[in-house]
Amino acid sequence: MSKASTRDLRARAEAFWQERTEQERKLLRIGGIVVGLGLFYALLVDPALTGRDRLRKEVPELHQQAAELQAMAREAQTLQGQNNIAPTPMTRDSLNAGLAARGLNPQSLTITGEYAKAQFNGAQFAGVVAWLDAVRTESRISVVDASFTAQETPGVVNATVTLRQGAR
Repeated sequence: MSKASTRDLRARAEAFWQERTEQERKLLRIGGIVVGLGLFYALLVDPALTGRDRLRKEVPELHQQAAELQAMAREAQTLQGQNNIAPTPMTRDSLNAGLAARGLNPQSLTITGEYAKAQFNGAQFAGVVAWLDAVRTESRISVVDASFTAQETPGVVNATVTLRQGAR
């Protein structure tokens, strides 16, 4: 705003004020004070009080959650240092039981120390993969080498799989 328009606005406000009676001026002053206090309360005081009350309720909950997280972190560190339970050793019987559960019959199954070699002819690919996944998760047996040859029938393969227990 320019100085001229500011002076003009001031002059109009002064003229408006002078036209009012003393009682009207008094009521306008009181009304202005009430409106100002209402705005002050609505814009500054109420949000501060509401926020303070909300924080008063949330801070104890946050402290509780922090304590629970710290306890879980300590427990995780403790568990990390513990030895894992050793899986059952790989045996011919355990491998045959897993194969039979999935309807698989290997042509040969040879176990030498911590290694095992299984050969399948005309086996369902999905069954072989399911069996390999099961021995991996249940007995921590991993596939060292695998060879699959597809047959003419869809989903049927010839496979040779070498397994090792304890390898990660």
